[in-house]
Amino acid sequence: MRFLRGFVALALILGIATPALALEQIAFVSRDGTMLSGWLSRPAGPGPFPAVILLHGCAGLWNGSGKLAARETDWTARLVDAGYAVLLPDSFRPRGVSALCNDRRRSLTPADRAQDAFGARDWLARQAFVASRRIGLMGWSNGGSTALEVAGETAAAGADGFRALIAFYPGCRVLLKRGWIARAPTTILHGLADDWTPAAPCQQLASKGDAKFVGYPDAYHDFDHPSLSLRERKAAYSERADGLVTLGTQAEARAQAIAATMAILQGM
Repeated sequence: MRFLRGFVALALILGIATPALALEQIAFVSRDGTMLSGWLSRPAGPGPFPAVILLHGCAGLWNGSGKLAARETDWTARLVDAGYAVLLPDSFRPRGVSALCNDRRRSLTPADRAQDAFGARDWLARQAFVASRRIGLMGWSNGGSTALEVAGETAAAGADGFRALIAFYPGCRVLLKRGWIARAPTTILHGLADDWTPAAPCQQLASKGDAKFVGYPDAYHDFDHPSLSLRERKAAYSERADGLVTLGTQAEARAQAIAATMAILQGM
């Protein structure tokens, strides 16, 4: 795959007007051998910068208009502005997957995607503009579950691992049954009202697995989204009898989660 240069031009293609959100497409190899694409944004200058890998959820990295999803756009801009290089791997499109939210039998699991996260870290660690011992990992929902899969692997720890892992509203029941233990500093940020991926199993997982759990009252799935009005949708898994799930921004939880996340990353 050819690298795409020219940050501003690509930002316009993606419908992103802010220079800080300019993205560069890169190619890297997942540790499972799959060639994947990723989207890189970084501060001006040579670095080296601490870096954060962002893992998209079950809906994928792009919205229905083909633009980078609003949540990922918001977090990328925030992190770059704070001095971090950001890499957003696309686990779906290179494999011919569009979304998995409505699939009960999924062709790609968080355990599979963990190899993508390690591959993205391998790529970042080779770049001169990256402080290779200051790399963190964040994920949302399916991507949050992936971050926890990574955290449970021995390779996540040590100088060649991740300095911090943050999982937003992941699903935790599978890992809870496995006796999961965090091998690197891990934090779970969860809405206590979440009826898609419930918070209680994650609270138990953190307690038993040496991770930190932070729960936000009255917050549903996607509570950190920059501007998502409260709504319902169908999903393959739900705590509700009607099969619907609730999602939307919760301003107080969003603000608190942003502050918590930035504090964690500053400690890398």
